[in-house]
Amino acid sequence: MGLTAKIRTRDGWAVSHAVVTVTDTTGSQVLRAEADAEGAVRDATELAPGAYTVIVTAVGYAPAASSAIVTASGRAEVGTVTLARQGGSELPPPGPWTIDPVHSSVAAVAQHLGISSVHGRFAEFGGSIEIAPDDVTKSRVEAVIRAASVDTGNGMRDTHLRSADFLDVERHPEITFRSTGLTQAGPDRWTVHGELAMHGVARPVDLDLAYLGTGADPWGGTRAAFRATTELHREDFAMNYNQVLQAGIAAIGTTLRVELDIQAVQGDALPAA
Repeated sequence: MGLTAKIRTRDGWAVSHAVVTVTDTTGSQVLRAEADAEGAVRDATELAPGAYTVIVTAVGYAPAASSAIVTASGRAEVGTVTLARQGGSELPPPGPWTIDPVHSSVAAVAQHLGISSVHGRFAEFGGSIEIAPDDVTKSRVEAVIRAASVDTGNGMRDTHLRSADFLDVERHPEITFRSTGLTQAGPDRWTVHGELAMHGVARPVDLDLAYLGTGADPWGGTRAAFRATTELHREDFAMNYNQVLQAGIAAIGTTLRVELDIQAVQGDALPAA
């Protein structure tokens, strides 16, 4: 009986302080419930069959509303409700923003032996974002990653990745990305067109970017959050090494899935620690 729902942010985190309000066709409130620590709402109030409006609110997030039909069972299964940060339908305020590497991550996933995945990350990187004031599509992003900071949790594998077979960090110590344009792909989604230089090769790369919102931080600053993904092919960057097993399966996949979780601080420099 009653109402069940899950409240999540756009990047999958539970919104533990969300409030769900249900109104009937006359606009009268018939149920109000709060999410638990896991972002779940479970209320045993039996609802009469019919059509209802479900409104989800949380401090710092834009409200979300949806319709729900209650059947003769008296249950309303709303499913997962995704909340966007306030301002999530736009980009952050114009001006310079500085990527905070302490609260960001640059990760990549490759297939291993055709049956599992190897996860890695780069520990040292930085960059800047410039939100254009008049034409947001002219905004710019620049980032630099220290190639030798690759970390997959296995020292022997990391040493091999730093060698001439892969990143060749002695000759190519930096991986750089510079944007060349920005195209809106949805209310809070963008395609960032740019050029990625790695292993001495520069190629055009598009990032699928989700803007997660802007808010104040505990240090008196303003932060914006983004999540971006793309796929890269090693051979495009002259990294052709592979070991083929007897079954004909490549030991390491040629496609890399790149996952970026970025926090940027408003201003052209990070605040003092």
